Amino acid sequence: MSEAAPSASATAQRRFLTFRTAQTLYALPAEAVSEVIRLPTLARVPHAPHALLGLANLRGGVIPVASLPRLLGDKDTSVGAGARALVLSGAHPMALAVDAVETVIAVDADEVETDQAALAAEPGEALLAVVRAGESGAAKVLDLQNLLAAAFVQPAQSIPGRAAHAPRATGTIEAAEIDPVKLVVFDVAGQSFALDLDAVDELIDAPAEIARAPKAEALVIGVADHRGALLPLFSLRGLLGLAGDAEDAERKVVVTWVRGARAGLVVDRLRAVSTTSPDRIEPTPAALAARIGGETRVTAMVRGEDGRLVSILSPESLFRDEVMQRLIAKADTTGPQADDTEVKEISVLVFRLDGDEYALPIEAVDEVGAAPSQITRLPKAPAFLEGVINLRGEVLPVIDQRRRFDLPAAPSEEGRRLVIVRTIGRRAALIVDSVAEVLRRPAEAVTPPPALAGEAGRLVLGVINLDAAGRMLLLLDPAELLSQAERALLDALDKDGGPASR
Repeated sequence: MSEAAPSASATAQRRFLTFRTAQTLYALPAEAVSEVIRLPTLARVPHAPHALLGLANLRGGVIPVASLPRLLGDKDTSVGAGARALVLSGAHPMALAVDAVETVIAVDADEVETDQAALAAEPGEALLAVVRAGESGAAKVLDLQNLLAAAFVQPAQSIPGRAAHAPRATGTIEAAEIDPVKLVVFDVAGQSFALDLDAVDELIDAPAEIARAPKAEALVIGVADHRGALLPLFSLRGLLGLAGDAEDAERKVVVTWVRGARAGLVVDRLRAVSTTSPDRIEPTPAALAARIGGETRVTAMVRGEDGRLVSILSPESLFRDEVMQRLIAKADTTGPQADDTEVKEISVLVFRLDGDEYALPIEAVDEVGAAPSQITRLPKAPAFLEGVINLRGEVLPVIDQRRRFDLPAAPSEEGRRLVIVRTIGRRAALIVDSVAEVLRRPAEAVTPPPALAGEAGRLVLGVINLDAAGRMLLLLDPAELLSQAERALLDALDKDGGPASR
């Protein structure tokens, strides 16, 4: 008589991935983990749950990265150099940061001890079972679903007005009686010049690597690789007939389109993005316009708030006819098209805080300038409110964005910038570490953020993933930069007259 075949329960095996955090051995079912990667570069999310380290780029997609120690109640925010990320399987992928990955083990199904889970659980842990992991001892199988649900409580319903695949386009900006003109103001050889923002494709740092053009004119700097295409670079000093060389440390490149061709204008430094009324722009005086030289490139003039005269340029007028013909002959096919196909784009202002980059829709930004040295402090004001300033007769609250986002104080106030933002019913001045650039991207390049609860979910409109550059920008909703309580406080300040009566 033959022996009876082993039962299915006795032969079935389950596979687990084991890993360590704070010297404790944990495990997850192998099928719950799609891959293991090095901890990627993270974009921190303001006011995110404590367990969320940030967002990461995974092959062009955006995934949230949670810290296992924080999920387990550890308040330590440090992440070791050898940390790994477990990319979890599922319809909405996310990653789990752990200290080290051990191995994959196979365990008989009847050796998965579910009864021991409650006894083995330490404070903060949620376990499904305990399994033997050979010489490593016992591994605790995490109840990850419950851990994540406790740390990332989702709102009961989706946020009203939030589009599925694009940032909100209405309800954040007040309509103006007269459409203002937005100018990008920069310095060249000690003088201030400007271009209409509509003529600017992007504002970027001067590239580190430039292919110099041999025997080229002084105005031709060379060619740089930008977003997978060749960008010709021209010295605005040379184009305007101004002598001297720019300081490399502060140089910026104004990327513009000239009759279908993309060109980069190298300027000494960015001064501001400002908003001005059309009635303040005056045509160039006839006597000046008739002169030969750089002045002929000036199409109009405006007086800045500091009394400085700003000359407004036109990209087409900067180049001689023969240069224009060469540019047009080499026009980048990715430029504006002449057909009827309209590509929706979004322009954003990129600023930096504590090493991270954030973006605001450019239509929400009235102007950008240097942070003021004098700010009127308010007694008993909340920590986020730096004070108020009088900007051309209007009292504006000044918000320190580092404090607003619970970041450490800046080591130095040098180089800080003031961004004037227009939201529903008010304007506010935001102090940021620096303003990096203005980017113009297709609207479809803005992807919805992963589901985030609480204020973080309201604050982040979308994610701009600059995969080729290894950068990720969080697009913020200007209407949510102030919480309801903070807006109520500032409304009360307005009603009381604020410091204007002082």
